[in-house]
Amino acid sequence: MLTFSLTLIRHGETQYNRDKLLQGQGVDTLLSETGARQGEAVGRYLADVTFNRVYASNLQRAVQTAEIILRSNTHCSGMEMVLEPLLRERGFGVAEGRPKEDLKNMANASGQACRDYTPPGGETLVQVKLRFKKFLKVLFKQMWDEHGSPGPDASAGASGAGAAAASDPASGGSADDGLQGLSAHALVVSHGAYIRVAVVHLVEDLKCSLPPGVKMSQLFSPCPNTGISRFILTLAQSDSGPVLSAARCVFTNRKDHLENLTAAE
Repeated sequence: MLTFSLTLIRHGETQYNRDKLLQGQGVDTLLSETGARQGEAVGRYLADVTFNRVYASNLQRAVQTAEIILRSNTHCSGMEMVLEPLLRERGFGVAEGRPKEDLKNMANASGQACRDYTPPGGETLVQVKLRFKKFLKVLFKQMWDEHGSPGPDASAGASGAGAAAASDPASGGSADDGLQGLSAHALVVSHGAYIRVAVVHLVEDLKCSLPPGVKMSQLFSPCPNTGISRFILTLAQSDSGPVLSAARCVFTNRKDHLENLTAAE
């Protein structure tokens, strides 16, 4: 058995984010000055967490954010991240580079909700979920190969690890919420639409247990730039490789680290 933490972070702000333009996969921009400061803020917030594996989408805004986080980390400053195309943002086809309002108008014209609508040439939500499921398979194998054990898990299970720290899922907690008793930690830096699909899959399809009192509207709300979500996952070995046996959500879309930064702007 193996229990480890998975921390998901959205990249920092880009000028396209500020201007409310869609980026997707075809627009590959760097962080704005604000985005770089957001990266520094989340890096300071997570500075004492010892990540064993760091994965980033291979789009520049995610790579740059991950680099900033690693530079700030007390234990991982020299670690080499894994650039993973499976973590790229959802492709928005003809809508990329255009105002988000255009996507809403296209969705309205088709009679669909904006989040469910796929513009011509774009990825469906099912296709994005398939990419995340492929990434989980890669993640599970690598974490198991490096940290797994054939016997009973010596660390706390996914239903119990750090349970006392999860009373406030969105804010007011500490950077190590949910990490107590665990020795393996994975960090993923990705994108807003992708992370929402990932969270929905973990909660709805994989039946991840939730923090007490959490509201679904908060759980599935849009992730802010450098927003943090954390899950505790327990793996067991099977004939086909490591598989998920339990999962718990600690928090989603946390942005405590941005409070002072926002006040200064």
